[in-house]
Amino acid sequence: MAINIGLVGATGYVGQMFACLLDGHPWFRVSKLAASNASAGKTYQAAVENRWKLSEPMPAYIRDMPLQSLDNLESFASGLDLVFCAVNMPKESIRQLEESIAALEVPVVSNNSACRHIPDVPVIIPELNPTHSAVIDLQKRRLGTKRGFITAKPNCSIQSYVPALTPLLHYKPTKVNVCTYQAITGAGLTLADAPHVINNLIPYIAGEERKSEQEPLKIWGTVTSDGIEQAAAPIISAQCYRVCVEAGHTAAVSVLFELKPHIDDILNAWANFAPDTVGLPSTPVPFLRYLQDEDRPQPLLDAGYNNGMGVSIGRLRHDNIFDYKFTCLSHNGIRGAAGGAILTAELLVKQGYI
Repeated sequence: MAINIGLVGATGYVGQMFACLLDGHPWFRVSKLAASNASAGKTYQAAVENRWKLSEPMPAYIRDMPLQSLDNLESFASGLDLVFCAVNMPKESIRQLEESIAALEVPVVSNNSACRHIPDVPVIIPELNPTHSAVIDLQKRRLGTKRGFITAKPNCSIQSYVPALTPLLHYKPTKVNVCTYQAITGAGLTLADAPHVINNLIPYIAGEERKSEQEPLKIWGTVTSDGIEQAAAPIISAQCYRVCVEAGHTAAVSVLFELKPHIDDILNAWANFAPDTVGLPSTPVPFLRYLQDEDRPQPLLDAGYNNGMGVSIGRLRHDNIFDYKFTCLSHNGIRGAAGGAILTAELLVKQGYI
């Protein structure tokens, strides 16, 4: 199987992560790159010279690949089976770009938030809501396409704690309080790029708290004839902080349930959660793990669990205001960004949309 990939926003942190994770992928072959006009015409290596942000070396396959401009989308889209989009542009410009690519009959798996609020654009975590891809047919009718559509990957921070809450939905959580402690690479920076976070904590990330409060409700929503109808509960209150960590988003979660589970019920729900993504190249097995040590999970020790695609949970205990509280951790660049998007694309191949 050789599925030709276009990578839009190839030179940024997430684009670099895509480049590494797609190196040697058994299904996907990167064949075209696009970035800003300032980089167009350069080789990938020349464009990211002195700007390579990852500890992994730049893959050999991509070094001499030329970067194209987005001014001629028809030329860029020609011959592509799928586009991964991870650009840094105004939201309305991103929506126009992604819908224009889809209109050229090329599916888009987006790392951006511009289209996540649209009811017929599925926001997918493959292990949690794979059936939401059913709204793609509705979206195609709106766009007037046969093959082209947009699927969005959700916000990086919610992919630490939404996977832990999903196996507990049977107990009807009514209120969730979550504080996220988000790595600097979530802003596309390394610690070397961001001296303002050294020995510091930034108590604000633009737009992040609203995403953390609303996007889980779409993931837990219902497929209808009009698109995805958001879940009515639980009510989520979020606070989001940027911290002096290179990779790994941590979430401190407190939950109130209508049906009161025993602590062993929660542990068993996590241990026995078996999503139907086994067999996809990027799927982590197991997806969730619970760590017994009181000082885990830690970003330095645990963000890379299962090649950065797994979610680590710890410190489950009773809460004095809510019912229970616990800590979650996921890798923001892999599970939360490029790796999550690649797994979503693999799911869509399995389902026949790509």
